[in-house]
Amino acid sequence: MTPPRGADIPQRPEGGRWVDRWQVVIMAKAPVPGRVKTRLCPPLTHRQAARLATAALTDTLAAARASQAARCVLALDGDPGAWLPPGVSVLPQRQGDFGARLAGAMADTWAGRPLPLLVVGMDTPQLAAGLLDWVAAQLLAAGTDTVLGPADDGGYWVIAARRPVAGMFEGVPMSTASTGEAQLARLGALGLRCSIGPGLRDVDEFADAEAVAEAAPGTAFAREWRAMAPAVRATTAAVGGR
Repeated sequence: MTPPRGADIPQRPEGGRWVDRWQVVIMAKAPVPGRVKTRLCPPLTHRQAARLATAALTDTLAAARASQAARCVLALDGDPGAWLPPGVSVLPQRQGDFGARLAGAMADTWAGRPLPLLVVGMDTPQLAAGLLDWVAAQLLAAGTDTVLGPADDGGYWVIAARRPVAGMFEGVPMSTASTGEAQLARLGALGLRCSIGPGLRDVDEFADAEAVAEAAPGTAFAREWRAMAPAVRATTAAVGGR
């Protein structure tokens, strides 16, 4: 099946519900100034970057809670704040590189409830509940063990698996232009059948923030961006004119 993209992603299936026997795991850092979205600084200040990160996390949590997932888990590096909605289970991230943290989050979530897992980050505030449902439907289709959703920067925004598999992230370089390709090869080496999901754009750089806010104008992320963008652009223009 060809994965949908953007406006082509169905919000709900026609004639009924997709299965709800799966769970979402969100990998996130607590949105503390100086610890999140630092690649946006400058032109953003660390406080502005943290405000955007809070909005992105809010949107991601809202999508997960609105999906047909049976459970929503936040694997958090840091402490929860007022942004945390009710009904979300919080697990601390393990130590180690990001691959180790991913593996740990999957194992810890599975230990709490052994249901198929969709693991996403907090960098795609345009994420919709219907897209999570679509990925889950692909994961639970016959002949599929995993689903990988590519990101525009060469990584991936979602990895889904019927259950945790030892060594799933072993040897996969994280945060590179070849991460997605290497992850797909690793899944194949483990004998896991992988379906490719829809692509999304991560918010890493200033241009990403502008593009995602424009593409998803109804999100908390876009509202926060619109509130700060004029001042940021004015400051950037003033610095560039010196």
